[in-house]
Amino acid sequence: MPDDRPENPYLELLARGAPAEAYERPVLRARADKASADRLAALEAAKLLALRVRGELEGRRRREAELSALFETAHDLAGLRDLDAVLQAIVQRARSLLGTEVAYLTLNDPMAGDTYMRVTDGSVSARFQQLRLGMGEGLGGLVAQTARPYVTESYFHDPRFQHTHTIDAGVRDEGLVAILGVPLLLGSGVIGVLFAADRRARVFEREQIALVGSFAAHAAVAIDTAHLLAETRTALAELEAANEIIRDRSRVIERASDVHDRLTELVLRGGGVHDVAGAVAEVLSGSVEFLEADEAPAAAVDRSRADGHAVRDGEEDWVAAVSAGGELLGALVLRGHPRLDPVDQRTLERAAMVTSLLQLARRSAGEAEQRVRGELLDDLLDAPDREPRLLRERAARLQADLDTPHVVLAAGIEAPGMGTPTTGPGNAHGTTHGTANGHGTTHGSGPGNTSSTSGGAPAEDAAGRQRLWSAASHLAATRHGLAVARDGGTVLLLPLAEGDTADALARRTARQLGTAAHAAVTVGASAPVPAPAARPGEVAAGYAEARRCLAALRVLGRAGQGAAAEDFGFLGLLLAGTREGAPDGTGVQDFVARTVGAVIDYDERRGTELVRTLDAYFAGGMSPARTKDALHVHVNTVAQRLERVGRLLGPDWQSPARSLEIQLALRLHRLTSAMGH
Repeated sequence: MPDDRPENPYLELLARGAPAEAYERPVLRARADKASADRLAALEAAKLLALRVRGELEGRRRREAELSALFETAHDLAGLRDLDAVLQAIVQRARSLLGTEVAYLTLNDPMAGDTYMRVTDGSVSARFQQLRLGMGEGLGGLVAQTARPYVTESYFHDPRFQHTHTIDAGVRDEGLVAILGVPLLLGSGVIGVLFAADRRARVFEREQIALVGSFAAHAAVAIDTAHLLAETRTALAELEAANEIIRDRSRVIERASDVHDRLTELVLRGGGVHDVAGAVAEVLSGSVEFLEADEAPAAAVDRSRADGHAVRDGEEDWVAAVSAGGELLGALVLRGHPRLDPVDQRTLERAAMVTSLLQLARRSAGEAEQRVRGELLDDLLDAPDREPRLLRERAARLQADLDTPHVVLAAGIEAPGMGTPTTGPGNAHGTTHGTANGHGTTHGSGPGNTSSTSGGAPAEDAAGRQRLWSAASHLAATRHGLAVARDGGTVLLLPLAEGDTADALARRTARQLGTAAHAAVTVGASAPVPAPAARPGEVAAGYAEARRCLAALRVLGRAGQGAAAEDFGFLGLLLAGTREGAPDGTGVQDFVARTVGAVIDYDERRGTELVRTLDAYFAGGMSPARTKDALHVHVNTVAQRLERVGRLLGPDWQSPARSLEIQLALRLHRLTSAMGH
């Protein structure tokens, strides 16, 4: 029969890829059947031969996988677009093929004179990921000095390299034991080291060391290629800029004369700012755009105002500030000119001056509309019993829709020498009213509150409030909102676009008003008011909330910024209070859900212990080693759980600000859970 041949059972085992222990079974069965000595000897010989063939097949499969990975890496280099992505792929493939728990790559920093972590895979320790190694320190320093691979089966018991407290603490925090490092060679120099490591003792074979060396060579090529591509792009940009100057030089004087004639004609026939931009664009053969103060590039505008000239912004843009009487009205931006001839530069500056005159003329016509907007907002704040139909009609004439969600914003200027605005009766343009909450406030459609504040001259305070009110009124008009001077600052009621948030609107408004008023402006925002016309009483409540946020920003040292209650984390629960119809405790629940809800839900669905692991991780000073002791689990289990947490909460969950909120949310979760039971 065929099975009498000793090699037959082993051929069947080889065909189905059986594990090594299965090759003992035919011999054991033969012994159990009391086979002859010749039969047993033949089976033993066939077994050894089959195991050798199996080893050869396994080796070939492993080499095939290694060659495939190296081919994929070479393919990545051929189409190099993102250096970080290529290096990450190299580290991941090295870790996968060697079956190690961690792989990482370090690069030398010639400026700082040390080595830093560039890419890691499998690492869970924040301290380890942020390590910087001095030249010649640690296993990586030995590899860099000798330009040869080094491997240690037990890192902490290996005396061949220089141990330091910082490096040893990071390695211990990650739990690493066996480490292999190979140099990244560029020419005859070492630019970094590629590592593969395990959290247990392990012997790396010669073939594995050679494989990591191949990946290191690919990484060095990728870095060198990226540097060459960057240098090539820079050279091409410089050549293009020089060519542009040569083409434009011969026409510069003719363009200057042409634009002068065009601007004169525009002023005489009453043209607008966009007409000026169009004329300059045609003459300078580029794209010219007028931007409002809140849309213009702030840094470039500040330089233009300080120098009194048009300035470069980026590679191909030029910016000329449009201002009058110390107030920024906007900017003219010329695009598509890497170089600008001095004559063309003066042409752009003259166009900015003409634009400022046209803007002042337009402002005179808009002041009446601003007063009407201020009166409507005053009525919303002070008279909640107004007829909704009349409010809607008045808003419609101003192109405002008070049946959509709006946000109330309280803005205060923080100019040097000015103190905190105070409430007083001296508004020259308004009257003193009792607001809906019963507090007396000074307000009106203009900024003329002349009451003094501590730390600043009244004239300086009035000038600052004037600039703030002008900027806020202009912003309200362009955004179909309302604005009024009130309580030494300005109040705005702006529509909330779909997908936007009150916090984002507050930050954006602070930047826009600060740019326009040329001073730091602090803005506090309320929660959204669904329909101000239908429920005008909520506008006054929103204003009170916005003022609390404004005061909180100043107390917290965040003057010049914008925020809503949601931006203050747990403090926001105290600032916002409870909205009408919302149960007590909703703010705490929302904070917990927003911060760690994804981890809690994952535990509830899967029956895991991620929340418990996070508690132990923070209690142990964010050390995986101490965490596994507290939980009585293996460090690999901790690493796997923390990797899952990172995927649920995002890559920055261990940053100081995020980790603080996460710890607070975990404590609140425990507290509310205990109260619920």
